[in-house]
Amino acid sequence: MRLLLDSFWRAVAYCMLPRVIVLSLLPLGLMILLASVLGYFYWDAAVVWTRGALDAWPLLASFWSWIGRLFSSDIKAMLAPLVVVFAATPLVVLLSLLIVAGFMAPALTKLVAERRFPSLEQKRGASFFGSVARSLGVTILALIALVVSMPLWLIPPLVLILPPLIWGWLTYRVMSFDALAEHASPEERVALLRAHRLPLLCIGVLCGYLGAAPSIVWASGLLFAAAFFVLIPIAIWIYTLVFAFSALWFAHYCLDALGQLRAQRAAAEASAAGSGTEAIETSEANKAALSQWGSP
Repeated sequence: MRLLLDSFWRAVAYCMLPRVIVLSLLPLGLMILLASVLGYFYWDAAVVWTRGALDAWPLLASFWSWIGRLFSSDIKAMLAPLVVVFAATPLVVLLSLLIVAGFMAPALTKLVAERRFPSLEQKRGASFFGSVARSLGVTILALIALVVSMPLWLIPPLVLILPPLIWGWLTYRVMSFDALAEHASPEERVALLRAHRLPLLCIGVLCGYLGAAPSIVWASGLLFAAAFFVLIPIAIWIYTLVFAFSALWFAHYCLDALGQLRAQRAAAEASAAGSGTEAIETSEANKAALSQWGSP
């Protein structure tokens, strides 16, 4: 618990550093450009397709007729953009995670190592391409889990549980690996991830809930059309800042745990070496005593 809380407040403090703020703004430009291009070419088509899907879903026919009797406006016309936004939000989250894992996470881990652990040896237990391949693999698994679980999101409690849990598992798998990629050997990484699995998963889930919060800003951008082009970039930046915070939290936790592991092993080796020296000295003393008793 001490390590969990200590790494948390250090990650919060590091988020206020100018270098971290600048790094959090760099992916924002790319994401704004991508969102603008996709929105320009596909927004109308996506909304029309969603509207048609809502009309064609037989299970909701009675529901739409009941809603139509309560409201004079076309509810489906208002609901379709919201569905598109909430469906696109996980994709934005996944894209942001890839950007952080590929570019920001190594830079932030290096920042933590330089400031807090300058004497920690880098054993380079994983390559850059290995890290990217692992990130892509677990991201595909998370994307499949998100798609499969989407029908369950219609159940009110589950929409608040399943996406953050999936996102938390993905964050834990990707960022804990990246935090240890440069400094830990493969054996040390496996030992740390096994020993600290539950705290690291808790960090991932908490960051998952933080990553789900900006969805409110997305929805506000649709409800308040005049502020759409202001609120949506803010939401994307919040996503990126949450990812930067996640990378810092994992970096502080994992590197601190790695330092403690190496210190414990060094102490154990020194203790074993000391015990061996004492045994040798005791053996020599016994031999000397025996030789004295045996001499005339």
